[in-house]
Amino acid sequence: MATNDPTPRTTPLHAVHTALGANFTDFAGWQMPVRYSSELAEHRAVRTTAGLFDLTHMGEIELTGPGAGAALDHALVGRPSAIGVGRARYSMICAEDGGIIDDLVVYRLAEEHYLVVANASNVAVVAPEVAAGADGYDVEVRDTSEEWALLAVQGPASAAIVAELTELDVPSLRYYAIDAGTVAAPDGAVEVLLARTGYTGEDGFEVYCRPSDAEAVWAALQQAGEPHGLVPAGLACRDTLRLEAGMPLYGHELSRDTTPYEANLGRVVVLDKPDGFVGHEALAKRKEQGPERVLVGLVSTGRRSPRAGYPVVDPATGAEVGEVTSGAPSPTLEKPVAMAYVPPHLAAPGTRVSVLLRGSLEDADVVELPFYTRNR
Repeated sequence: MATNDPTPRTTPLHAVHTALGANFTDFAGWQMPVRYSSELAEHRAVRTTAGLFDLTHMGEIELTGPGAGAALDHALVGRPSAIGVGRARYSMICAEDGGIIDDLVVYRLAEEHYLVVANASNVAVVAPEVAAGADGYDVEVRDTSEEWALLAVQGPASAAIVAELTELDVPSLRYYAIDAGTVAAPDGAVEVLLARTGYTGEDGFEVYCRPSDAEAVWAALQQAGEPHGLVPAGLACRDTLRLEAGMPLYGHELSRDTTPYEANLGRVVVLDKPDGFVGHEALAKRKEQGPERVLVGLVSTGRRSPRAGYPVVDPATGAEVGEVTSGAPSPTLEKPVAMAYVPPHLAAPGTRVSVLLRGSLEDADVVELPFYTRNR
């Protein structure tokens, strides 16, 4: 992906978004719909019925061959070789110093076939890093981002909507599982990969299809979803949804200056892999020493929202000790929420800190993440 290209790329659904009246934003080299009507209405639709997203800007990397699992075990911090066929796992790729290059979802499509989904802003870096980590293994690594369009249906009604369109047994598809099948589109069945994954905190599905089929799949999902209250949803509401769900975003909570342990994601690091992995030594040392800062949730006691970059202040000393990474008014909780890095001694739930909001201090309480958990 040419992230430095001054002309943003468009997805195969750009004309659809334009016809729906979308407002666009430049994101990671792509012109993406940020909202269609109201980001608040779109947010609430995902929480109560369903939203339909275009996520084609995400990057896909495929590994095939008898060494695919071992190659990923070496390149990533987790153990993808232990993923069952048809299942998925959240993972990360780190540098030798332990800094996070990207967070990823790894799908095992077949015994010797993996699909790695990277953030749009990082795929141009992740693909060669995965290839470098796979050097010496019997595996082919390909950046197949151009070969996939990605749509997502998220919300309580998503299963009912998707089930109307596919022969796959949707109710039996487990969370973090993927299957190959078809979607009944207006001009005939379209081959897809259907994954029960998402980034909103709701039940939901991600639909991978060929770019030439994207408009047909979108039309089918929109038509099937209309009686359920499905609405097209843009990146603005996706950000508040993932914030409420306590999901980190690369460039905000995650970066090359952060290890998984600071982000409370040490659980995805498998240090006892027999052959080690890229970043193993640094991450083992960081785990032993403990993080110098910890990602926490904050709920403001006032009406103003902490925003990314705002300093966190220790009220006992008046010193700036941390930084907000994401913040917004929560449409579901109806109060300002944020994620921030703070020193470990201020990380316990119930601790009160201050946030410097444009020249004045606002009190905020540390809370456990996520802010929102759906009823199952």
